[in-house]
Amino acid sequence: MKKIVKVTGPGMPLLLDDIDTDRIIPARYLRCVTFDGLGDHVFKDDREQHGDHVFDRDHHQEAKVLVAGRNFGCGSSREHAPQALLRWGIEAIIAESFAEIFHGNCTALGIPCVHATPEQLKQINAAVEADPTLHLTVCLETSTVTHGETKHDCHVHEGTRTALVTGQWDYLGELLEGEPQIRDTASQLPYVTNFA
Repeated sequence: MKKIVKVTGPGMPLLLDDIDTDRIIPARYLRCVTFDGLGDHVFKDDREQHGDHVFDRDHHQEAKVLVAGRNFGCGSSREHAPQALLRWGIEAIIAESFAEIFHGNCTALGIPCVHATPEQLKQINAAVEADPTLHLTVCLETSTVTHGETKHDCHVHEGTRTALVTGQWDYLGELLEGEPQIRDTASQLPYVTNFA
């Protein structure tokens, strides 16, 4: 199981409130059979309507940590939204608050959702805008976000934090890790072993 303790990488400044899942990935891309390629369409409508969207800027193409505002991921509960962000390259999100289902979907994918105050978000966003190469470090052990010499004490839901740092967020990995026990139990079940 993959343990997620820290995420470090360039930031993506998108300090806007109430960004819903339809803005993150428009509904016309939900018909896909797999999530492959969804990253190409993240914020597609916003990017087409606004010629200078942060997801199109060359200096943010390596971003790993998204900096957003209040109520990020609101709207419909589509798993495609965090899937698209993950496939674009986002590995952690810092925001004032998150829609509950979006937060859960992110956790299930191993994307930490970190809560920061509006003032902290303004400082982090300004630092990233001033230097797009600036690396942010999200540390789940200490619930902090660091950039340069500046450290912000933030909040991560305890259940989420525990699941990420222990690897328990990775249900498939946990299942595969228990394969010997699964095979042993299955071998003792008559309805599994006694088929004609």
